[in-house]
Amino acid sequence: MAVRIRMTRMGRRHRPFFRINAMESRAPRDGRILEKLGHYDPLEKDAAKQIVLNRERVEFWLGQGATPSDTVAEVLLRHGIKTKYAEEKATRRAKARAIARKQGKLFTATERIVAEKKAKAEAEAKEAEAKAKAEAAKAAEAKAKAEAEAKAKAEAEAKAQAEAEAAKAAEAEAAATGEAAEAAAE
Repeated sequence: MAVRIRMTRMGRRHRPFFRINAMESRAPRDGRILEKLGHYDPLEKDAAKQIVLNRERVEFWLGQGATPSDTVAEVLLRHGIKTKYAEEKATRRAKARAIARKQGKLFTATERIVAEKKAKAEAEAKEAEAKAKAEAAKAAEAKAKAEAEAKAKAEAEAKAQAEAEAAKAAEAEAAATGEAAEAAAE
């Protein structure tokens, strides 16, 4: 006969109360029990009164090969009763975590969340850096363009001034030649 240590719901609506029982594994949740081992009152404020266990009988049933449900296993661990099942589960989990770390994989959801946040922050930092570089390049390009325009404008002004001076000089020469021709004609 496979025996499980699990909870049976008692109490009334909105006032849960659970009995911790040793029962056959094939029995329904509220079915026939083999032995009452304690009770659990989730609404009780005092931690000492919240869970009451007959430690001696629990250890007896665990020694007989009874396996606790997940919830009861946590309750037993809180009370310092380590089950063979819990120890095996802990060693398997530790081995799995070591293998995952060795392979560079993430083991728990919290590790995944931390890694995702870290990756997201790095991506945002790279994006901000790329944006800053692009803005700096754009600013440098605009500055170079402004300098080139200023240089071209200065060259155009210098060329226009040189042409104006050349035209003035040509006019003055033409006027001087005209005066010389007039003076020669007289």
